[in-house]
Amino acid sequence: MTDKYAVIGNPIAHSKSPQIHQAFAKQTNQDINYEAVLAPIDGFETTVCKLIEQGYKGVNVTVPFKFAALLFVAKTKNGHVNPLADRARAVNIMIFKEDGCILGDNTDGLGLVNDIAINLKFDITNKKVLLLGSGGAAFGVLQPLVEANPSLIIISNRTFVKAEEAAKIIDTSQSKTVCIAKQFDELGDMEFDLVINSTSTGLTDTALPIPGSIFAKECLAYEMMYGRETPFMKQAHHQGATVSDGLGMLVEQAAEAFYLWRNVRPKTAPVIAMLRNL
Repeated sequence: MTDKYAVIGNPIAHSKSPQIHQAFAKQTNQDINYEAVLAPIDGFETTVCKLIEQGYKGVNVTVPFKFAALLFVAKTKNGHVNPLADRARAVNIMIFKEDGCILGDNTDGLGLVNDIAINLKFDITNKKVLLLGSGGAAFGVLQPLVEANPSLIIISNRTFVKAEEAAKIIDTSQSKTVCIAKQFDELGDMEFDLVINSTSTGLTDTALPIPGSIFAKECLAYEMMYGRETPFMKQAHHQGATVSDGLGMLVEQAAEAFYLWRNVRPKTAPVIAMLRNL
């Protein structure tokens, strides 16, 4: 019997998740069907409940429902939120168990770290990291970044209070990583080995108020968006940094979700290559 999965979002027509998961299924001989589901902005919970009633085994959750998914799982009688997702304040994968239990997790951070460490072959250990932005995307990747053991993580955001809040949520008790917030205008005398843009400025072609001097020699500049060259990427390239978009992160976080659902880990490199060719 074919198991059913979906990704829920609004908008959702642009999503590459169906292509990714069907490619994973073919590669690993898993009998699944995966589709994109458009949920009304005020109808996320209703949509999820209908999918559960229809026998779906799990869903991915994308913009703008990741926080709503966290609340849904947390308040469900048999719901359980993974501590990583709770700290990230976002759920991007839900697992519907046969006993009625609903599990909520977040694979975004692992997707980012795996793309950087495995696909881009960049060792984060003991590096200085700058994370631009402190919205949902930043919260989702902070803890896995810390667990990759950089020496320093600076979080910088237009609204400084949000950057401070992000710096406080992570657990550094098992790491030597120092994590602090700084305003954009405090970055002028600093250099970083890894600069990650988690802001949405690429959607509006807006340049961030960051100095070019932040990109250290052999710096990796990572843009979480994919499919277009953003002002951040252009600036980093001009400064001599190695530049990557977030397509690999998209595939890697999907692979983590696929593993949680199917208990088999797909190979991501051929799927990334397939999407690049498209």
